[in-house]
Amino acid sequence: MRIGEVSQRTGVSPRSLRYYEEQGLLTSTRSGTGQRHYSDAEVQRVSLIRQLFDAGMSSQVIATVLPCVDIPGDLGVAEETFTLMMLQRDRIDADIAHLIETRNALDVLIKANSRHRATLSTAPEPVAQPT
Repeated sequence: MRIGEVSQRTGVSPRSLRYYEEQGLLTSTRSGTGQRHYSDAEVQRVSLIRQLFDAGMSSQVIATVLPCVDIPGDLGVAEETFTLMMLQRDRIDADIAHLIETRNALDVLIKANSRHRATLSTAPEPVAQPT
């Protein structure tokens, strides 16, 4: 099937599909006029690639993980993939911890601003000085 049909079936833009090919995540054959053609297996692969992106993996990490799908019976590849996914999970945990610290720092500033606003709202209005 052509790129437009793959895009419709997967909800992934043609531009993203071309990017996946550039990154070595997806393959297609070319017609005599240069149009890309994808197999049903490649459509399924696009769904897997989307799941991996949704899990926070970069295209480089996905390229490392995909051999586990391509060579399912290789224990070494499966172990390497597992280790890589655990490292990605650790990275996400670190990102979450950093975001929590950032939110806590913002909460401190919000409280300070709230106190300042409360002080301003209870302060008497300045009296205009005659000129």
